[in-house]
Amino acid sequence: MQKPLGATAQQIPAYLKNAGIDQRLNSALPLSDHFIDESGKDVTLGKYFGSKPVVMALVYYHCGMLCPQVLHGMAEALRGTGFKAGNQYDVLVASFDPADTTADSVEAKQHFMATLGDAGTADGVHFVTGPQQSITDLAQASGFHYVRVPGPDGKMDQFAHSSVIMIATPDGRMSKYLAGINYPSRDVRLAVIQASKRHIGSLSDIILLYCCNYVPSQGRYTVAILRVLGLAAMACLAALALLFFMLTRKPKRPATA
Repeated sequence: MQKPLGATAQQIPAYLKNAGIDQRLNSALPLSDHFIDESGKDVTLGKYFGSKPVVMALVYYHCGMLCPQVLHGMAEALRGTGFKAGNQYDVLVASFDPADTTADSVEAKQHFMATLGDAGTADGVHFVTGPQQSITDLAQASGFHYVRVPGPDGKMDQFAHSSVIMIATPDGRMSKYLAGINYPSRDVRLAVIQASKRHIGSLSDIILLYCCNYVPSQGRYTVAILRVLGLAAMACLAALALLFFMLTRKPKRPATA
């Protein structure tokens, strides 16, 4: 199992050793498992898949530390992508604490939508709770590990886990993992485009994707220097070819009466 994305060995407390991330790229999610949506309806996970990439986060709604930061960073990043929830992608946030309730998911969604800043996209944003078996299946399929840890009163009412958002393909397979609590909108946009198999996005996005590499060990996109140099070289050759053509082209003779 990998260490939590973006962390060094010196930064990882002992209890986080079993709370890292396995990047299970192309792993199928348990689409037949049942959850409860924010309206209290029983739904299968597959309801949220089929036509669009899905930006996902696993959190617990009573978390007072890391989870709100993950959701805030996720909403901020999505707001800057230029895409709309329910249009180019859907959002799915699932609690991994079976004690969380529908009321908790409603409150968490309200905070998320306030940060996202577009109430018209609420139908594309989904906050769910579920029974332990469905939670376990989703966590295992996505490679998300968490452990219970003692709270301030000594009770096991808190969880240790990594901070990460995940992007899945329309057919419910894991595509990308982005680390931390601040996610560059560029990286989120590129990850959504890739998960859609480039069915969305502009020509400039496709060029940017060519010039960037997704680095799983870092959970982010980096510039592919050799590809950028290759594009620059091709542009120079094209410019030289055009210049040579212009210099060697014979001028047109003036028409005679």
